[in-house]
Amino acid sequence: MSTATDDIIQILNPSDCFTLAMDEEIRQENMPGSQCGFALELTSPPDASAIEQRIYEFGDRFPLAFASLQQRGKRFFWCQRAQQHPLFHQHIANDKINEDDFHKQTALKLLNHRQARETVPPIEFHLIQSASKNTFLMRWIHPFCDAKGADLILKYLCTDNAEQRLKFDLPRLEPLVNTQLAKYKWWQKIAMFIKAKRHISQLDTLQSIIHADTSKAPKQLNYNTYTLSPEQTQTINQLIRQQVGLTASSLYYVGCLMRALHRMNPEQEGEAYCAPYAFNLRRNKALSPLLSNHVAPLFAQAPKSILHDRPALFQHLKQQNANTIRKQLDYAFLPIMWAASWLSLEQHGEKLRKSMRTGTERSSFWFSDIGNVDLSNTSFFNTEITRIYHLCQISSPPALAFLSCQFNRQLTLSYNFIEPLFTEEWIEELHENMLKELLMA
Repeated sequence: MSTATDDIIQILNPSDCFTLAMDEEIRQENMPGSQCGFALELTSPPDASAIEQRIYEFGDRFPLAFASLQQRGKRFFWCQRAQQHPLFHQHIANDKINEDDFHKQTALKLLNHRQARETVPPIEFHLIQSASKNTFLMRWIHPFCDAKGADLILKYLCTDNAEQRLKFDLPRLEPLVNTQLAKYKWWQKIAMFIKAKRHISQLDTLQSIIHADTSKAPKQLNYNTYTLSPEQTQTINQLIRQQVGLTASSLYYVGCLMRALHRMNPEQEGEAYCAPYAFNLRRNKALSPLLSNHVAPLFAQAPKSILHDRPALFQHLKQQNANTIRKQLDYAFLPIMWAASWLSLEQHGEKLRKSMRTGTERSSFWFSDIGNVDLSNTSFFNTEITRIYHLCQISSPPALAFLSCQFNRQLTLSYNFIEPLFTEEWIEELHENMLKELLMA
């Protein structure tokens, strides 16, 4: 293996190593690694030339977009490539093809594409077009950036004012994990490490409920997305305020999904639902850092015994969240992430996913809520955005990820699942249960 260092652009930070470990876990299951995607559905064909020009401006500004992820010794680095790969691709349908199928199958082909970690592009942009439907899909590998970073990249592309675009990622910041850790003395970091480890041990006292059919080998990612009406979205937002409050809106989705899953099979083996989610370390509305990951992991867990009592479930999740903030567990995980970044990917992934008590999968499902997508100018290169949804590969088990966002006062739910561990029919039934839970007064 090459030991040269003159082509190194930057080392992965602890949060990048966290997502790289997930990438390795997914690859070990003969899947494509941690490919992620944001899709914008558009009212009409956009100006493809203008899009391409803006994208290559982005590449010039952020050369990490052309980098290669390589291992040097025990650590991983973004390195320069001998040749740049194209960032922008167009896919145009045959007139006779079913439009909806063409758009979905093209997205699935891109998300299920397998390529060596060293050669896979960190990020690509795809314009998918048919007679009356247009989709702009941004695809990236998770070690390149987190969901908030991807949201910022979209905002960058959608910002027409060149001076405004210069504000993105400035000033160039150190990884926020390192910035936060630097605020603590060495003995405080040790105390934080112990606190987080005890929290994980407490979570692991209850075996997680897993609905995936783990007797089957994973074959491919699939997804179902549903966009609710403005009226449904308004009702759900009112219920969020009543049940958990606006500052903890994600807990409403988590609790509703736990109950929806429980409806699918109340006798499913296991003692609790446990869902990991990411704590964003950026300041609110910050335009930097744009690239790399700047998150810490947190968990929402609820025992099966309280799922029948909806108010009690939400009270439990709110109290759990309040304790997390009061005990600063969000920051307590930072020393663990730093220490884990020195482990092999195999060791790191096992500690992320497996219960220390039982050795079984810790996560019942993966969860991400990016909230309201704030594109201040919804015009997208001479057209309008009608819907946004996001996608991600996932390890199996749990083989299920639930992703949510709101755009133009409409809530979009995306169920990402691994076939054949889950089927489309099962996911459709789950969504019906989820809709009942979300709208239940």
